[in-house]
Amino acid sequence: MRALVVYCHPKEGSFASAVRDTVLARLRASGCEVRLRDLYAESFQPVLTRSEWNDYLDCDKNREPVDAHVSDLEWCDTLIFVYPTWWYGLPAMLKGWLDRVLLPDVAFLMPKEEGETIRPGLHHIERMGVFTTCGASWWLTRLIGAPGRRTLMRGVGFLLKPRARKVFAATYLMDSATEAQLTRHLDRVAAKTDRLVGATAGPVLQSAPAE
Repeated sequence: MRALVVYCHPKEGSFASAVRDTVLARLRASGCEVRLRDLYAESFQPVLTRSEWNDYLDCDKNREPVDAHVSDLEWCDTLIFVYPTWWYGLPAMLKGWLDRVLLPDVAFLMPKEEGETIRPGLHHIERMGVFTTCGASWWLTRLIGAPGRRTLMRGVGFLLKPRARKVFAATYLMDSATEAQLTRHLDRVAAKTDRLVGATAGPVLQSAPAE
């Protein structure tokens, strides 16, 4: 099993980094090969430039600026996102990663005839996990429509292998959560990760830093 973890948070030591570390620990305990992409740490450039847009449909050119990321995406059979929910959606850094890395002939196939829609291109990915933190409450996030969750679970999920296994875990009211609540959430993250890769859950021996 080969897992690519795409992590997006600007501050090391945040609760999101504890979620990331929990996911990584469970993946490695299950024997997965793991690659981590820490978008802020590597100063990923999220903006799709004009030249990249002009070459967007040129499959020999469009991947050149992000070839290492595309190679990771092609390598993995398990794709995991860890990020904070901002304004009910994805951070600009992560949205930019989707824009620049999930390219034609990589993540999807362009229509060939009039009236056709795009076709999935990530059928080699059999599992996807989405782990996020939210400042808003569960009910308010759902009232708004949870656009971040929909983008990944439905939008990216559509591109994966049919009936791919998916898990989602979010912690809400981050700004008022207690340490005990955050620790319980890490246990939930561990259990969800184990379910994703078909492993047996074990104890989570981590503290829970504040957001």
